[in-house]
Amino acid sequence: MTTDAHDPATLAFYDAEAVPYAARRAAEGTWALDGFLTRLGLGARILELGCGGGQDAAVMVAAGFDVTPTDGSPGLAEVAERRLGRPVRVMRFDELDDVAAYDAVWANACLLHVPEDALSDVLRRVHTALVPGGLFQASFKAGSGGGRDSLGRYYNFPSAASLEAAYRAAGPWTVLEFTASSGGGYDGVQRDWLLVSASK
Repeated sequence: MTTDAHDPATLAFYDAEAVPYAARRAAEGTWALDGFLTRLGLGARILELGCGGGQDAAVMVAAGFDVTPTDGSPGLAEVAERRLGRPVRVMRFDELDDVAAYDAVWANACLLHVPEDALSDVLRRVHTALVPGGLFQASFKAGSGGGRDSLGRYYNFPSAASLEAAYRAAGPWTVLEFTASSGGGYDGVQRDWLLVSASK
């Protein structure tokens, strides 16, 4: 299996579907995003990985946070730029090389596309990018190992145990919490999800 931190077919899907994918929901808070933001001080520096159409970034900016939105798909980054009226950095997860630059990292439904054997390295990069005490929140579709959905997108589909092992291998976390939930996706399939909240 490749050790690249991205799947070319998945990135190509998001480039091709950027406009309809980004239009699937309005810019509004969710229980997960709202809970994340309440734990941060006003003006906190937030790195968003996989910003998609920029909906979450729009909520964070409106709430007064210093947001750096990024996405690996040039197509989605362009759509997000139009929504936000500010630059969106085109960056794959394995290109993150900041050191102690952010108070928090928000990675909603994006790291679930990282190949299993590259996930710990990406999580280590996030750990390095956070200041001490920094908050990191990500969500994953749960399962028993990598595979593709009906749209051809790759997912790592981790179990809670394998996901915890990947986080533990990435660096010491003072807090590591897992919350199970269920929900749909762009493919219309209901699945179990794992929300992971970690503090450096």
